[in-house]
Amino acid sequence: MPTILTIIAHPDDETMLSGGALALLARAGAEVYYLCATRGEGGEAGEPARCTRETLGAVREAEMRCAVQALGGAGVEFLNYVDPLAGENDVLHPYTNDFDGLVAKIREQLQVWKPEVVISHGSSGEYGHPAHVLTHIAARKAVEEMGEKAPVLYTFSAAFPEHPRPRLTNQDDPADIVLDISPVLQQKVDAALCHETQHALFVRRSSVRAGRQLSVPEVVMTVEGLHRVYPASNGHAEDVLTELLKPWITLQS
Repeated sequence: MPTILTIIAHPDDETMLSGGALALLARAGAEVYYLCATRGEGGEAGEPARCTRETLGAVREAEMRCAVQALGGAGVEFLNYVDPLAGENDVLHPYTNDFDGLVAKIREQLQVWKPEVVISHGSSGEYGHPAHVLTHIAARKAVEEMGEKAPVLYTFSAAFPEHPRPRLTNQDDPADIVLDISPVLQQKVDAALCHETQHALFVRRSSVRAGRQLSVPEVVMTVEGLHRVYPASNGHAEDVLTELLKPWITLQS
């Protein structure tokens, strides 16, 4: 049974950015594990607030465990970094300045789980989030340092022409595969509903664009793209991930 490890910065990144692919991988028989750097302590608490700032980390951890279960995940671990509060003018920050220490922690988890595939944030941090960028760079370095024993590394929110939410794509990461995730859409919706503290955030921009208040299920994307980072695909390349996802691939480079 193949092992997949997804490495993310905050609870809810796993669902909103790659929940469909992860649910499909579980459906295909893979053991999908989740490694989250923080508990999202610096994020929103809901509208109205569902908890205090002091309890937000514990609440968001519980929300992520709920989401992982909904996606068919095999387990979740946290690296125990603290997500910093946004600064003045909502400026976002990375969760650590100790890059080498982060790489070492990720490498340790790779040695524990021995995944065939790692899935993480894209090179531009989706919408430029510095914590996402940091996680991408650290995950890539940890994978590459494993040499011949390295897993295949993919990133989510890859760019493709018909992407429904271009703002969330990594424009320098062209999709090597595009997935129709409609067979597991309800699982992805259920996972998104687990993240109750983030519901207002999920729908805010889309509601403004639509000119009406949208619900969480209405903003969950039904297509997802993945970009192969390491080893580079250099065009068409088969690996354990593409074999597992083959029934749902609508476009492959």
